[in-house]
Amino acid sequence: MQIPDKFHDECGVVAIFGHPEAEKLAYLGLHALQHRGQESAGIVTSDGLTARAHKAMGSVADIFTEEVLSKLGGTIAIGHTRYSTAGDSALLNAQPILVQSNKGAIAVAHNGNLVNATTVRARLESQGSIFQTNSDTEVIVHLIALSKEHTLPEAMADALRRVEGAFSLVMMSNDRIFAVRDPRGFRPLAMGRIPAVEGQKRDTIVFASETCAFDLIGAEYVRDVKPGELIIVSAEGVSSRFYSTAAPQSSCIFEHVYFSRPDSLVFGRPVQTSREELGRQLAREAGVEADLVVPVPDSGVTAAVGYAAESGIPFRFALIRNHYVGRTFIEPSQKVRDFGVRLKLNPVRSLLEGKRVVLIDDSIVRGTTSRKIVRMIRNAGAKEVHMRISCPPTISPCYYGVDTPSRKQLIAANKSVEEIREYIGADSLAYLSLEGLKRACGEGEKISYCSACYTGKYPTDIVDIDEIQPAAVRR
Repeated sequence: MQIPDKFHDECGVVAIFGHPEAEKLAYLGLHALQHRGQESAGIVTSDGLTARAHKAMGSVADIFTEEVLSKLGGTIAIGHTRYSTAGDSALLNAQPILVQSNKGAIAVAHNGNLVNATTVRARLESQGSIFQTNSDTEVIVHLIALSKEHTLPEAMADALRRVEGAFSLVMMSNDRIFAVRDPRGFRPLAMGRIPAVEGQKRDTIVFASETCAFDLIGAEYVRDVKPGELIIVSAEGVSSRFYSTAAPQSSCIFEHVYFSRPDSLVFGRPVQTSREELGRQLAREAGVEADLVVPVPDSGVTAAVGYAAESGIPFRFALIRNHYVGRTFIEPSQKVRDFGVRLKLNPVRSLLEGKRVVLIDDSIVRGTTSRKIVRMIRNAGAKEVHMRISCPPTISPCYYGVDTPSRKQLIAANKSVEEIREYIGADSLAYLSLEGLKRACGEGEKISYCSACYTGKYPTDIVDIDEIQPAAVRR
């Protein structure tokens, strides 16, 4: 299996409370979050008395047919769409996880990664706990079930204080929805509201990893779930509490660089604004004389718009993406050079021939894809190819819910910028500075970002660093 030459976030979550078609809203919400994970998806619903679940491998639209949704009828629901990394793409790890416990039915959907999961799991197994999956989310479920606290909210708070790392969670009992973020706020989670229509007693409360899900289901953005906050939604209304003492905020800056959709508000800031400013800042720091600004679709598009606007160089879609590439394809027996990249991207020769090109992308991971794209553009007749990257060099793995290769597979951890330029075959190569990245994403009084993938300085102790394999499955 070829290792992907792109970073992947590992899931999106959604929750719906108080709607006669909660399962359909959860399905639509997951559809809007499909970019956050395409391996598996699941929905758990309840009518107030009985929980029902369905999850499967594949895309949201393929899994949740009308027949499936008709069997999930309920007024509350949580959903999850998952990207799993190599070696752990299995139905047993699909979420939400639904269990029957001494505190009743509990369902959990998780975005993030626990850095002490192995240690906690080993302790629980030594005490007799039996795990059904190898997902660290199940650690949280066991901690809730084993808590000596008498109420479910108190048991959840007790469990969450025992784990370390990144977690934005939506949880469900038969009659309540819970939403929580870790004390550092690594991953996004927003709350919205659908105004009540005739026949409904109250507004519908919704949660999602990104606000683009709200747009599809007609919800109004209310606010973000705060770091360290546990929100409880029941028939009595919405209440919240802080289960943990404050910690320095460390929201993932790559949500703004790449993961989130440009039409989302993430960490209270428009993603589109950040991405365009990334391109503008890149043009200020690393401008070059050229004829065209060309994005690598789709990851480099918005930054390229900003670069072109700031530099005055014309923007052109000179690389065309095929949006209909499936998981499997028949390769010709006679080897075609760079076939995998050509299957997804094709250059527009009439735009590129004889031109000096600024090629914009959000990152270089292993360098293999960038090398093929640069070669493809040269073969299409470009006179010069200048690669510009809208974030700093990625030198360290992420342990907080991003599928990042190990250090030995990250080209920037092992080569200088000049060596990378030579490897990918560009005439010049420049990355955005860390200071420029933070400025473009609005770091300041209202938000502080985690940038460990660019610095190697992690905001938490990596308790299980020997056990954690960034390219081994978590969320």
